Amino acid sequence: QLQLVESGGGLVQPGGSLRLSCAASGSALKNYAIGWFRQFPGKEREGVSCMDVSDGRTYYADSVKGRFSVSRDNEKNTVYLEMNSLKVEDTAVYYCAAPDFPTCRHPVWLTAMYKYWGQGAQVTVSS
Repeated sequence: QLQLVESGGGLVQPGGSLRLSCAASGSALKNYAIGWFRQFPGKEREGVSCMDVSDGRTYYADSVKGRFSVSRDNEKNTVYLEMNSLKVEDTAVYYCAAPDFPTCRHPVWLTAMYKYWGQGAQVTVSS
């Protein structure tokens, strides 16, 4: 059973950077696509990115494209979400998630497709 744990959240000023980690246990993360989602207070989770296993192709939501990037370290069984040029509106709880298959199937941001979820990491962007 795959288990995911996020870390690296915190408080950062607008324009700053933060890197979230998603560490996996129980199974090899390299066998799963990895999605990142975020949730604003009172709102449903929205997709941020999804990375395929096979070719590393990564999808990004328009709201984060060019500012966020995903990388994967298979030896550490960890995926990272690098967030740059952070804005106040990026403040949310961020989750990593994995479907039970290695590709990002469309619609990529459908939360019901993701079987495994981390506990979430709070990211607060404020001056």
